[in-house]
Amino acid sequence: MGKGGAISEDVLKKVLLSYAYVAIWIFLSFSVIVYNKFILDQKMYNWPFPISLTMIHMAFCSSIAYLLVSVFKVVEPVSMSREIYLKSVVPIGALYSLSLWFSNSAYIYLSVSFIQMLKALMPVSVYLIGVSLKKEKYKSDTMANMVSITLGVAIAAYGEARFNSKGVTLQLLAVAFEATRLVMIQILLNSKGISLNPITSLYYVAPCCLVFLSVPWLIMEYPVLRDTSSFHLDFLIFGTNSFCAFALNLAVFLLVGKTSALTMNVAGVVKDWLLIAFSWSVIKDTVTPINLFGYGLAFLGVAYYNHSKLQALKAAEGQRKAQQVEEEAGRLLEEREEGDERKNDSQT
Repeated sequence: MGKGGAISEDVLKKVLLSYAYVAIWIFLSFSVIVYNKFILDQKMYNWPFPISLTMIHMAFCSSIAYLLVSVFKVVEPVSMSREIYLKSVVPIGALYSLSLWFSNSAYIYLSVSFIQMLKALMPVSVYLIGVSLKKEKYKSDTMANMVSITLGVAIAAYGEARFNSKGVTLQLLAVAFEATRLVMIQILLNSKGISLNPITSLYYVAPCCLVFLSVPWLIMEYPVLRDTSSFHLDFLIFGTNSFCAFALNLAVFLLVGKTSALTMNVAGVVKDWLLIAFSWSVIKDTVTPINLFGYGLAFLGVAYYNHSKLQALKAAEGQRKAQQVEEEAGRLLEEREEGDERKNDSQT
């Protein structure tokens, strides 16, 4: 096979690997969501203790992350002072614990399909919080797009057959805390040159989550667990569930590292539609035409938002490359002028 064929094979391998990473991430993300719903739903496994489930995940992920970072040295730790840890990582851990707690709690009251529709509000929350904290610039066209996403979610909520106000409130709070966490990562970590991948993020953040969650757990869930047989865990169920949660973080590490964050956003849209189809066909949740129309409207808004972000990134990258070319040309011109001067001096 010729050189061209070899290049084609390399390209094909990279494309197939990218699709494999996307498929693994979709499968694991899908599995964790459905598994959590199975455990928490009172009509299924009937173990309605979302704080306990989140704490089990955090304890498992903390342990594995510690082994990977500190014992086996698979991932390098981040150089971080105690002051930065307390002022930057701890607040992010608090926000993450609240996001996970409320998100898992929503599974008790809402269908998987409706939760995915409500999650479409994430770009809206991130943008509004970013603008309020001056990390995003206010643009009227972007705000109009955010309004269209919100309208779509509102229509989907109007058409929800099993609408539960408590569940909706919990999921909206989860979205708000997660959006705040994402913006605070930019402010507290990225601005200081600190970048955490999903493994080092778990290494530093998961123990914080465990400590923060222990307070509401001792007040709200421990007394109930102590007085019932629910305190005795099924290690097969919770072990495999926790492993899936950790594997999902590892898959995010691989997907973003080998492709891009935008690829994960696009894959997330595919995953959401698959979850809605699964929720309707297998779990037998009711999905109404109004649900689908509203989510379709929100989906178009989210797709346009991702497209706009991609164009902005391309423009910024183009400007950066143009600046590099100008700087390189200027440097070469200076070197040439210095060479001419030295040549003239030697001749005289």
